[in-house]
Amino acid sequence: MIEGLKPYVEYKESGHVWLGRVPTHWDVRRTKLILREIDSRSTTGKEQLLRVSQYTGVTQRKAADGSDEPDTRAASLVGYKRVSVNDLVINIMLAWNGSMGVSRFDGIASPAYCVYRLNKGAQPWYFHQLYRLPLYKGRIKAVSTGVIESRLRLYSDDLGRIEAILPPPDEQAAIVRYLDCANRKIDGFIRAKRELIGLLNEQKQAIIHRAVTRGLHPDVPLKPSGIPWLGDIPKHWEVVRSRRLFNVRTELARPDDVQLSATQSYGVIPQADYEARIGRRVVKISMHLEKRRHVEKDDFVISMRSFQGGIERAWASGAIRSSYVVMKPDPSVEVSFFSYVLKSPGYIRALQATGDFIRDGQDLTYGNFRMVDLPLMPLPEQKEIAAYIESATKALEASIARTEREIALMQEYRTRLTADLVTGKLDVREAAAKLPSTVEDGNTEEARNELADEGEEEILES
Repeated sequence: MIEGLKPYVEYKESGHVWLGRVPTHWDVRRTKLILREIDSRSTTGKEQLLRVSQYTGVTQRKAADGSDEPDTRAASLVGYKRVSVNDLVINIMLAWNGSMGVSRFDGIASPAYCVYRLNKGAQPWYFHQLYRLPLYKGRIKAVSTGVIESRLRLYSDDLGRIEAILPPPDEQAAIVRYLDCANRKIDGFIRAKRELIGLLNEQKQAIIHRAVTRGLHPDVPLKPSGIPWLGDIPKHWEVVRSRRLFNVRTELARPDDVQLSATQSYGVIPQADYEARIGRRVVKISMHLEKRRHVEKDDFVISMRSFQGGIERAWASGAIRSSYVVMKPDPSVEVSFFSYVLKSPGYIRALQATGDFIRDGQDLTYGNFRMVDLPLMPLPEQKEIAAYIESATKALEASIARTEREIALMQEYRTRLTADLVTGKLDVREAAAKLPSTVEDGNTEEARNELADEGEEEILES
C-alpha cells in the first residue's frame, strides 16, 4: 500500500520539538484557530443518541436488535448536546486515550462531552485522523488538567493551545482519500482473519462441549440429565447444585495483595501482566480500596460481564473490585476441568437465561450462578477430560494465536501508515489522484462496522 510513496522534497522545522519537521509548504497553527466549540442543547431528547470511543470514534448507540439504545443512566436526554455531521466530538474525561472523533451522524451526545465545528479550510476527517494519533494523544495528555491519569480533563482552552499540522486543503483531502482506500484493504484482510478465528473457535468449542457433557468414552451408557444445556450425560455422572461446588469467599483484600484484572481473554491476572499483554495502560481503581476482595489462585470470579463470556478463573492471588463475587472451589472440583465448563457456550447461555442482563443493565450475581446446575464426575475423570481438551485444542489455540498476531501486525501497520501520511512523512498526492473515483472520503460504513467495538472487550475490571 505504500509502494511508490516517497517523502516530500523539502521539509522545515515545525518550531515544536514534539512535532519535529513538516513539509515546507504546510502550516502549523494553534487548534483554537482551526475549530470552535458548539454548545447547542436538545429541547426534546428525541434525537439519535451517539457515543464516543477511542476505538470506533463517534457511532450511533444501538441495542442488539438494531433499535435505538436508551441511556439507562439518564431519566431524560433533554439538555444533551446537539451534534451535526462533520462535528468533532470529544469525551473530555478520556481525551488522553483518544476518545474522540468526527461524527457522520446528526444526533445528541452526553453533556459531559465537548462538540467542535471545524473552520473553513480544515477537512474534518483529516483532523479526525490527526488528533487520534499516538503523537497527539501524548500531547493531549500533557496539556490536560488533573493529578492522576484517571482524573485528567481536556478543557477547550487546553485543546486550543495545542499546535495542529495544517496542510493545504487539497492535500488534506488527498490524504483522507488515500487512507480511506488503504483502510478498505486493511479491513478486508482483518475481516477474513476474524472469520478464520471464528471457525477455529467453533471447532474448539465443539471439542470442549462434547467432552464436558459426554466425557471421553463414546460407548458409556447415557441418561437424561434433566438440564437443557447438558442434555444426556454418562450414567455414572451426577447433576449437582452449583453452590455445592463453589462457595463465596468473603475475605477482604490483604495489604500486600496485587491488583488483579478480570478479562474474558486471559482470566483473572495481575493488572501489570494484563497491561504487558495488550501493550497499553489501563485505568487504575482509586476509590474504596479497603472494600476490595481477596482472591486466591484457582478461585473463580463472577464479573460484571460474566453473562457474556462466562466465569473467570484466577491465575494468581491478589485483590479485585468489591462489586465482584469471588468463589472458592470445593475439594471435589478439578479447577482445570471447570475452567472449560464455566466458559462453554452452553453454560453461558444457561447463565443468560437466569436474567435479562442486556435490557436491564444488571450484573450477574451469585444468585444467578446458583440457578444453573453443574455436572460432577469422579475427580480422576475430571482431570482426564481436562488433559484431553488441552491436548485436543492445542493446535487450534496455536492457529488462533498466530492469526490474532497477524491482525495485530496489520493494525500496527495501519497506525504507522496513518501517522506517516497525516504528519507529512510521505507524499500521497500523486497516488491519491490515481485512485478510482468510487472511493469516498473518510472512513466508510463498511470499515466502521469492521472496527466496531475493536479492543473494547478485553478489560472487565481494573
